[in-house]
Amino acid sequence: MKPEQTHWTKTELKTYILLLCAKADQVEDEEELNFIKSKTAKTTFEIIYEEFCRDDEDKSLEKIQDAIAHQDYSNQELAALKMEIQQVFSTDNKVVIKERNMGWILDNILY
Repeated sequence: MKPEQTHWTKTELKTYILLLCAKADQVEDEEELNFIKSKTAKTTFEIIYEEFCRDDEDKSLEKIQDAIAHQDYSNQELAALKMEIQQVFSTDNKVVIKERNMGWILDNILY
């Protein structure tokens, strides 16, 4: 079953993607969450975080894929997003295999 269509802004989509990255290793570290919070408004973070907590990984990826299709990203915006994804992964000074795999999946969706 296809999830309901998501009509996020670019900021909301970025927040959702970064939350998925933070949970890629099954642990949402406080440092990761603080980094994500620093990239968005408090109300946006709270709304997106609440939605994110209700979704499993498969549903999250489907939502991201659907939402990315409705946005018009420049190459610079995609490069900046990829950099922020890598920053989330490296917040704890190590990138585990699950995070690396999530990075590859997101690369395929974004590009």
